[in-house]
Amino acid sequence: MDRRNNTHVSDFILTGLTESEEIQLVLFTVFLMIYLISVLGNSGMILIIHLDLQLHTPMYFFLSHLSFLDLSYSTAITPKTLQNLLTSMKHISYISCFTQMYFLIFLGTTECLLLSSMAYDRYVAICNPLHYLVVMSKRLCCFLIFGPYLIGFTNSTINVFFMSRLDFCDSNVIHHFFCDTSPILDLSCTDTRAVEIMIFICAGSVLMVSLITISVSYLSILATVLKITSTAGKRKAFSTCASHLLGVTIFYVTTIFTYLKPRKSYTLGKDQVASVFYTIVIPMLNPLIYSLRNKEVKNALVRLMQKREGSRKLM
Repeated sequence: MDRRNNTHVSDFILTGLTESEEIQLVLFTVFLMIYLISVLGNSGMILIIHLDLQLHTPMYFFLSHLSFLDLSYSTAITPKTLQNLLTSMKHISYISCFTQMYFLIFLGTTECLLLSSMAYDRYVAICNPLHYLVVMSKRLCCFLIFGPYLIGFTNSTINVFFMSRLDFCDSNVIHHFFCDTSPILDLSCTDTRAVEIMIFICAGSVLMVSLITISVSYLSILATVLKITSTAGKRKAFSTCASHLLGVTIFYVTTIFTYLKPRKSYTLGKDQVASVFYTIVIPMLNPLIYSLRNKEVKNALVRLMQKREGSRKLM
């Protein structure tokens, strides 16, 4: 059979999470609520940081981009998932599927490296507080922000380019609720070992660089905190990076569980649950983690509300 005929697939079918209509309705309600909270939380975080001048610091500069990535990540998946939960026709076009996969790899890679940039920021803030604003200059902050975006763009382009060159001739049914790499590789009727190795190296390299940066940063932070004599000082230092550490732990546990393993060990149930967690739940959790545990964000929200009430009274 001609290679072009093998490769040409007009669309794919996403099987979703379940075939039960009752469970689909429940999942639709739950996912819709999570998505709305995620949109409101991340949009609110970006807006608060933008409007409050006291939050115009490197830490919140990174946090605003994390909220943007979470908002984008969730939007790339959840609306289509909600649509499929309400309809029997679960088709997604070839171009839409690969576009979705492109943005997922791009946003996931960028967020992974952004978390390491945030860890370095916390390291400088705790281990070298007197020179914090000098070290974390605007130039360095831009490098630590746009570097991850560039690497994410490059990584995603390479992955999707090689994935798009695969032949699909036996089936177009993706056993997942979005276009992920492992389920799409399963559909290929050609040898995918070279592509799998390339994906594993790219994903592994990004994860290892990020994890090493985060580990070294937090080991240095721990060593510095242990030298602090006062209990109040230790508590303040730990509270400064507790939110970030919690966010990092949740993100990496689910990501490593899902991606940093051989494709043959892919299991439909467990991997789908992990995928729901890092694609739909985590984007909702991050703004809650970074706002509810952060007095500065709470105070900024109070200031903005008071400013708004003051403006109303003047009118």
